[in-house]
Amino acid sequence: MRKTRVSFLLGCCLFAVVALAWAQAVRKPGLWEMTAVMTWQQSPMPVGMTMPAGMKNPFSGTTTTTQVCLTQAQIDKFGAPMPQSKNGCQITNVVMSASSMTADMVCSGQMNGKAAIESSWVIGNAAKGKVHFVGTVQSGKGAMPVEYTIDSTSVYKGADCGSVKPQPLPSN
Repeated sequence: MRKTRVSFLLGCCLFAVVALAWAQAVRKPGLWEMTAVMTWQQSPMPVGMTMPAGMKNPFSGTTTTTQVCLTQAQIDKFGAPMPQSKNGCQITNVVMSASSMTADMVCSGQMNGKAAIESSWVIGNAAKGKVHFVGTVQSGKGAMPVEYTIDSTSVYKGADCGSVKPQPLPSN
């Protein structure tokens, strides 16, 4: 009788661990709210340029909150929302695991450089991400060096995206 109870208890514990691991790794398609903080290590603001009184420096750290519609195709391909591949940027070297992903974003054109992208989801309803870009941006006086980091957190809001349209899958 004691062996049966111990076996049953161990079986229940194993089931709970497997169920918890599955719940943590599952990403849900639908509406996500993403809060991102952008920090410039090297801004494209020309040396010596100052902002007029009362105007916020657009290259200082900024926080934005947006609604993102994450599709099952995006989850299957990248595991997370990806930066849009505008201005000649492409996603490369995607590596996914059950609870995270890493990739590179290579840009050429007005912006030249490379970004390291990472995302992790420890529970099914929340995720963390990071993009670190180093490169140059073209300006009227030639190429200016830039470096920035975007740290983000995302929270699942529900299966219905409402009026928020999914972004197209970036090329890779």
